[in-house]
Amino acid sequence: SIDGDAPAAMRYTEAKLAQITDELIRDIDKETVDFLPNFDNSLVEPSVLPARLPNLILNGSSGIAVGMATNIPPHNLAEVADAIVELIDSPHSEIKDLIKIVKGPDFPTGGIICGREGIREAYTSGRGLIKIRSRASIETQRQGKEAIIISEIPYQVNKANLIESIAGLVQEKKIEGISDLRDESDKEGMRIVIELKREANAQIILNQLYKHSQLEETFGVIMLALVDNRPRVLNLKQILQAYIDHRKVIVIRRTNFELKKAQDRAHILEGLKIALNNLDRIIRLIRKARDPQTAKQELIKEFSLSEKQAQAILEMQLQRLTNLEREKIDSEYLELIKKIECYKGVLASEKKVLGIIKEELLEIKKRYQDERRTEIVGEVAELEIEDLIAEEDMVITISHSGYIKRLPVDAYRRQRRGGKGVTGADVKEEDFIEHLFIASTHEYILFFTDRGRVHWLKVHEIPQASRIAKGKAIVNILGISQDEKISAFVPVKEFKEGSFVVLATSRGNIKKTDLSCFSHPRKAGIIALTLEKDDELIGAELTDGTKELVLATKLGKAIRFKESQVRNMGRAAKGVRGVRIDRKDKVIAMEVVRADATILTVTSKGFGKRTKLSQYRVQSRGGKGIINIKLTKRNGEAVGLKIVTDKDEFMLITEAGMIVRCPVRDIKTTGRNSQGVRIMRLDEKDKISSVARVVVEEEEKEEEQVNQVSQIPTETKREKAISKIKEEIKETSSKKKGAQEKEASKKEKKKKSKRGRPKKRK
Repeated sequence: SIDGDAPAAMRYTEAKLAQITDELIRDIDKETVDFLPNFDNSLVEPSVLPARLPNLILNGSSGIAVGMATNIPPHNLAEVADAIVELIDSPHSEIKDLIKIVKGPDFPTGGIICGREGIREAYTSGRGLIKIRSRASIETQRQGKEAIIISEIPYQVNKANLIESIAGLVQEKKIEGISDLRDESDKEGMRIVIELKREANAQIILNQLYKHSQLEETFGVIMLALVDNRPRVLNLKQILQAYIDHRKVIVIRRTNFELKKAQDRAHILEGLKIALNNLDRIIRLIRKARDPQTAKQELIKEFSLSEKQAQAILEMQLQRLTNLEREKIDSEYLELIKKIECYKGVLASEKKVLGIIKEELLEIKKRYQDERRTEIVGEVAELEIEDLIAEEDMVITISHSGYIKRLPVDAYRRQRRGGKGVTGADVKEEDFIEHLFIASTHEYILFFTDRGRVHWLKVHEIPQASRIAKGKAIVNILGISQDEKISAFVPVKEFKEGSFVVLATSRGNIKKTDLSCFSHPRKAGIIALTLEKDDELIGAELTDGTKELVLATKLGKAIRFKESQVRNMGRAAKGVRGVRIDRKDKVIAMEVVRADATILTVTSKGFGKRTKLSQYRVQSRGGKGIINIKLTKRNGEAVGLKIVTDKDEFMLITEAGMIVRCPVRDIKTTGRNSQGVRIMRLDEKDKISSVARVVVEEEEKEEEQVNQVSQIPTETKREKAISKIKEEIKETSSKKKGAQEKEASKKEKKKKSKRGRPKKRK
């Protein structure tokens, strides 16, 4: 069934063949086909059916064998019959002439075929792709709401699975605006109702359904069949010609059978005529014979008859001796003579054989033809999802634990400085917002994994969530493998010339690739750079080719060099040496130099320091670098480096899951060759695992109070909006932190009061 329901048990099932099935086995009893023993030699079965109708192209076929597969679509009987007649009348007809008659496949489930190019390719070469869409209409229902009504679906699509997949798209927020989904199909026909919300755009949602669900499917045509026991991929003309050749063999064998049958009957009638003409002599001869066998031999000898003729005379009833019966025998004999001449004429003329095939096919067409069910329309332009989504600026937040979400800019109301702010995200206590930026719904984000692959995501594909929601895990959206993790991301507005992606690895390699090389990644991702087994990608930055870069290592070295020293390379390249390191060392960070910034370095034992950029001279790429921080047993190894300003804050995360948040300005500026100061106290076995710059800045300028920000067309306004949103998040975070401290203080006081209270005597 179209819902994929399991069939009833055999004991409950009764069925009979449709009337048209008779045309498949008609004349099977006239020696038209060869019979072979079945699997256990208990019965015989036909090697092929006589098949008056072209079943292969009418019903289609689908199957997979060893090293080959076939997928022939069903067609309309009337069109196929007319095409065969055309080929019989004009054997030199070309495929383009036949395509005018056979418009295309005709699927029993209806639907709409979009475009004729796939049909033309399939009929010309035997292979092609045909796009099939469901038949859908938009109706206005109660209270002015719109609904999408699906009345036909693509061939071989399971209706129940289709409805389930649409429901899944709604639950996953890939399609928004659907309020209800139900199946109202009955014996009258199919009817799937998709009710929409009042504000939803029905056409946009329908196009989204075409894109994301099986409402639109591609049928891959492979017209492979066994011809003379050999597999061949056939074009339209060849498959029709194969039917004609088959029918020619059937008609000739049937005619031979009927000719032999007519000749045998005429032979018997000739003997009966001899008997009627010599009736008295035959009666005397039979009366004198001792037994039937003697009588038969005497008849053969006396009248030169065959055994069959003699036997027929002996079996003749007395009523046939009347004059009327004599006339019937004469009439039947003359009729048989005409048939014999006709059969011989058919066997002697291929034209007459083709005429019979044509006549029988037109008779079948007249009896069984029906209207075409599948509509064929012109090419439908491929709708990009951006054409269906209004371009608007969204706030993208990514937490340290890898959760991402988007929400409209106007979800954050603009306030004067000193306002209460709004909740930015309800993240876990051990998580925090690490990245925040504004991007248009038509922009992209490139995600780089530690194994050197890159995945992309359009901003509108990021799940939209409320302000307090934590979002969705990036790994679940991208579908990366379990042994990979996201190590860097780059937001991109357009893949224009002059923009580059700089990548760094833990073994000190660095690579610069043109941004346009990442403009067409596949769903499974593409190679961003080739890595050695012991290497991994640790950072990615978007640049214009004129920046300066800083690489920092675990053993306290750092190197600053111009980006121009790194030549542009392809995606599959390994890159060049950025910094020379020992086997025990590795690169922990790559940063793009910003003006008026300092370098923050953090160690594994909770120490950190800030150093002015001017103390890091520009060197040539590939050197060992200079001392970044003095490492001892007291402060441990370097775990992170960030380019920061006094307005920034940073988070320290330990292996035990402890987090501390510090303003950058609280750490004094020192020289390169210093151990730094303690910025976090750790337990004996705990270590700092990573450092992150928190996206919180205070806005210096006071903005006029407005209700909301609806459009931010320029980069300057975007920056102001980001600053204001960051301020709101910071204020909310501070308020939440203060409330938590106040609650903790209350609990501590309550504990102390309980300790000081005297115990009651029993």
